Amino acid sequence: MASGYSNPQNPFTSPFDEHTSAEDAFRQQDSGISSGRQQISSTNNPFVLSEERNSPYGTVPVSLSRTQQSLTANNGTFRDTQSRPILLEEVGVSTKGTVRRMFWSSNGGDDDPVDRIIYLNDPIKNKELKFLHNSITTAKYSLFTFVPKFLYEQFSKYANLFFLFTAVIQQIGNISPTNKMGTALPLGIVILASGVKELIEDFRRHSQDSDVNARMVKVLAGTEFVEKQWREVQVGDICRIENSQFFPADIVLLSSSEPDALAYIETSNLDGETNLKIRQGLPETANMLTPHDVSRLEGVIKSELPNNSLYTFEATLRLKERELALEPTQLLLRGAQLRNTRWAYGIVVFTGHETKLMRNSTATPIKRTKVERQVNTQIVYLFCILLTMSIICSFGYLNRQLNGAFEKNILMQSTSEATLLFFSNILTFIILFNNLIPLSLIVTMEMVKYAIGMLINSDLDMYHAETDTPATARMSSLVEELGQIDFIFSDKTGTLTCNIMDFKMCTIAGIAYAETVPEDKKVR
Repeated sequence: MASGYSNPQNPFTSPFDEHTSAEDAFRQQDSGISSGRQQISSTNNPFVLSEERNSPYGTVPVSLSRTQQSLTANNGTFRDTQSRPILLEEVGVSTKGTVRRMFWSSNGGDDDPVDRIIYLNDPIKNKELKFLHNSITTAKYSLFTFVPKFLYEQFSKYANLFFLFTAVIQQIGNISPTNKMGTALPLGIVILASGVKELIEDFRRHSQDSDVNARMVKVLAGTEFVEKQWREVQVGDICRIENSQFFPADIVLLSSSEPDALAYIETSNLDGETNLKIRQGLPETANMLTPHDVSRLEGVIKSELPNNSLYTFEATLRLKERELALEPTQLLLRGAQLRNTRWAYGIVVFTGHETKLMRNSTATPIKRTKVERQVNTQIVYLFCILLTMSIICSFGYLNRQLNGAFEKNILMQSTSEATLLFFSNILTFIILFNNLIPLSLIVTMEMVKYAIGMLINSDLDMYHAETDTPATARMSSLVEELGQIDFIFSDKTGTLTCNIMDFKMCTIAGIAYAETVPEDKKVR
C-alpha cells in the first residue's frame, strides 16, 4: 500500500520513495545501484536500469529490464513480457530531480494480483480494469446447470436410482414379464413433476434477486446525483445513500450529514446485531458536503483484494501528495442499513459477488434432509430383501429345471441352458417384486412437502405486519427439517429474541404508572 511496496512473487523494494530525490536514489548503496548501467537488486530478482534520461534536475529512469525480461515505458507505465504492469508514478519535483515511486500494479497480468487500484472520479480508467459488475444471484440453478444438477439431486435418492435400474432392465428382451414402459413412464412423470417444482422454487429466487438488483441508488454523474439501479453501480462510483437505505455495495465513507463525517449503520443482515454501529469518514474528506465538492475529488484508492472478513479492511487513499490510511471504521458493507443519518457520501470499492457479504455466502447446496437420509437407508434394506428374494426364487426355479420331471421329460431342457437362465431369472424376479419399493411413496412425499410449503407461505401467525413480511419457504424440503433441531449454540439471549423492550410499569414517589396496574401494586 505504501511507497516501496513489494510483490510477494517478485520481492522488490523501490529506491524511488517520495522523500528521495532522483540523484540520491541512483546512488543508494544498499539498493545495489551503481553508475552506468545500474542494477537494482532484490532478494531473488535483479532489476536492471537499462536506459536513463538526463534532465536539468537530475537523472530519470525511462525503461527497466528484469532478468532478461524487458520493461517498456508507456506514459509512465512499464510492462514486462508477460504484460504485467509496473507503475512509476511521479510524486513531485525536487531541486535534484523528479521524485517517483515505483510499485507493482495489481490489475492485469498472469500472476495473482496483490491489491486493487481504484481511480476517483475516473470511470474510463476504472472500466479498463474490468471490475466485477454489481448484479448478484442466489438462485440454485442457471440455464446451463439446471439439467445436470437436477438429475444429480434426483438420482442421489436411492428410490429413484432403483426405479431407473428397474426401467433399464425392463428394456432387455426375454427378461421382463411386464410392459417395457411399466416403470419408465411413472418414473419419468415423477422426475418431470419434481423438475417443475424445482423450477417454480428457483424462479422465486431469481425474482427476489431481480428485485434486489433493481433497487435504486443515487450515483454521481458529473456534478449531480442521478438514480441508477443497483446492478448498474460500478467500482469507483460515488454514491449518496439516504437514511434507512441499504448499501448497494461495499463503500468507503467520505462524508455525511452528521458532524465529523459520522454515520450510524445497522448490520443485522450481516451479524444479527440490531444495535447501531458508528462509522466515520476521514477528516480530509469530511467537508465534502455537496455534489460539486465530491465531483472535484481526485486521487487513487489502493485496497486489499476482495475477501470474506467482515471486520478487517486495509487500504490507502492518496489525495494529491498525501497518502491516508483507511480502516474498517470507514467501510460501509453491502447489506447494512444507514440509520439516524440523513445522507452519506461514499465511493464503491467492492461490487456484486466480491462484496464481503457475498463472499460469506455459499452457493445454494443440494440439501439432503434427515427424512431423506432415513428413506435412503430404508431403501437399501428393502433392496437387500428384494435381491435375496429374487436369488432364492431363481435357485428354486433352477432346481425345478434340473430335477423336475416335467422339465426333463416333456420340455427336455438342457442343464447348460438352465444354468445360463439362472442369472437372467434374478433380474426377472427383481422386476416382478419391484413393488416392494413403492413408487407412489415418492410421489406422495413430494406432493405433501410442496403442500406444506404453501401452507407456511400463507400462515398468518408467521406474518410480520410492521414490515409486511410473510414467511417464505424457499425450498419445499424445509418442512422435513421442522422440529429436527438438536442443539442451539447462542452467546446471548438477543440472538433468539427481538431485543425489544416494552414499557410495563414505573413507580414515581410511590405511585405506579402503567396501562394496567396490578392490584397488589395500587396505592391503598
